[in-house]
Amino acid sequence: MDINFLFDYVNPLILGICLLLGFCLKTAFDWFPNKYIPLTALCMGTLIAILINFQTGINAEVVLGGMISGLASTGLYEMLRNLLDKDGKKEN
Repeated sequence: MDINFLFDYVNPLILGICLLLGFCLKTAFDWFPNKYIPLTALCMGTLIAILINFQTGINAEVVLGGMISGLASTGLYEMLRNLLDKDGKKEN
């Protein structure tokens, strides 16, 4: 099954905002557990998508696009972390 149709729903603006929000939560607040960052990105992506499309109308496609963009920001962070080897977890 091909899931490339999900990329049609990714909004780069929402993805970038959620990526930076997740990074700030991870680095600035030691008391915030890392396991809640994807949930926070999902909620913020949904909220931002609703705020962006408030005037034109909110439908399921808007909500889905916000949710996918928020979760994609978490995946993008993990991909960049692995590529840059920031945590020193890369195997030799």
